[in-house]
Amino acid sequence: MLTFEWIIGLLLAAVALSALARRIKVPYPTFLALGGVLLTLLPWAPTWALEPKLALALFVAPVLLDAAFDTSLRDLRNNWLPVSTLVVVAVGVTTVAVAVVARWLRPDMPWPVAIALGAIVAPPDAAAATAILRQVSLPYRIQKILEGESLLNDATSLLIYRVAVGLVAAEHMKIREFVPSIAVALVGSLAAGYLFARVWMMITRRITEAPSAIITQFGGTFMVWIVAEHLGLSGILTIIAYAITIARTAPARTSARLRVSSYAVWETVVFVLNVLAFMLIGLQLRPIWSELDAEVRWKYCSFAAAILAVVILARILWVMPYGVLLRTLKARDWLPAHVVDAVPTLKRGFIVSWCGMRGIVTLAAAFALPEWFPYRDLILLTAFAVVLGSLVIQGLTLRPLILALNFADDDPVGREAAHARSVAFRAALDAIDADPSEEAEILRLEYRAVLLRAENDPAGGLTSRELPADPLRRRAIAAGRQALLGLRRTETIGDDAFHLVEEELDRAELSVEA
Repeated sequence: MLTFEWIIGLLLAAVALSALARRIKVPYPTFLALGGVLLTLLPWAPTWALEPKLALALFVAPVLLDAAFDTSLRDLRNNWLPVSTLVVVAVGVTTVAVAVVARWLRPDMPWPVAIALGAIVAPPDAAAATAILRQVSLPYRIQKILEGESLLNDATSLLIYRVAVGLVAAEHMKIREFVPSIAVALVGSLAAGYLFARVWMMITRRITEAPSAIITQFGGTFMVWIVAEHLGLSGILTIIAYAITIARTAPARTSARLRVSSYAVWETVVFVLNVLAFMLIGLQLRPIWSELDAEVRWKYCSFAAAILAVVILARILWVMPYGVLLRTLKARDWLPAHVVDAVPTLKRGFIVSWCGMRGIVTLAAAFALPEWFPYRDLILLTAFAVVLGSLVIQGLTLRPLILALNFADDDPVGREAAHARSVAFRAALDAIDADPSEEAEILRLEYRAVLLRAENDPAGGLTSRELPADPLRRRAIAAGRQALLGLRRTETIGDDAFHLVEEELDRAELSVEA
């Protein structure tokens, strides 16, 4: 019962912290990290142990699927050069830099352990950057680059992590012995993710009830991860391939009600997993911190601060020279035509280099280290310090920095949306063109009005999502809802009738708002 009370209290506290973060316009993971620090300092806080093997499946699999489902393959292709360099080179540079500094500070730390630490703290977090980017006007290309990086850098870092942990476990095995298995895992994971998605869509295509469909979505996600791990594949790459494959076909066969419900549930679950990750690592660190004497605490904190500095500087020292090199090559006309558009300006390069907040993947990877792993306590503390430090230092300064640089964007999404709206409503008109009924004529008038507005402003200035009659419909639905509540309040109708009519009103309101 005490555990249940703590969970409820932590979730409610996280909701309050999230509301405060939105109010002052900072990433909510920043406040979750600060909440984890407070838990570490509370002497009466419970001690919860998490099975290390469970950490990655529980925290990373659903978060990664949620991000991969929204990924645009077109945007990944258009930005393949900056995304690939961030995913491969930036992660590799950060991992090596952290490993070198860790070995310099702790010469007795084996190289595989130092590399595992570097891989843990290397990948930036998607949730923290997205929380900021949604609040400001940022060029579309930067947003797509950061989203693509946040999706794929986890695969790179956790692949390095897996090799490093395997080397520690095998002790005498050489890295060249892992290379064939890594190659098989890379190709096999992508193929397996695609096949899992196809099979799963065939199995679940007749499930249309929202609770059952949402449960199977989560069940499928965890099953794919678990099966991939048992087969020796990369759970990260398998989930990415699985999610992208489903995302290409699911919209055509998913109802609006189910889609709205599942999106809301997934957003909530991702938030809860972030809460649990930050709170659990705070509770894990409390016994570690309490057992250290003052001198060892100082050494641990100095080590963690040095690693935090390396993590921030390594990204800047890669991204900024990369931009300088591309701008130099562009000035001398040495770049292919299709690469010229990907050359970052100085301002854009600096923003990308500063979007390096760490989050749930770093925490989950630190959690997942086996209990016997050398320097596990130091790595746990360092990982949390890097997450906390990057969220506070970069997370709190990113929005003011973006506003100060005063970016301008030509709103490609607005233009594409205007075109899509025009095409969609013309198709809607064509579909009802032969219907002679009065209802069809009313609907034709509405659609013609929307189409006229869309075609008169092809640059995307049609910002309203309303049909002409929608304000009237909303007013009518609100009046009907109040009347229904009155009937229930006076007990003129019972709850069964109330919920039946309430669902009908909800469906009508959903169609208006959609």
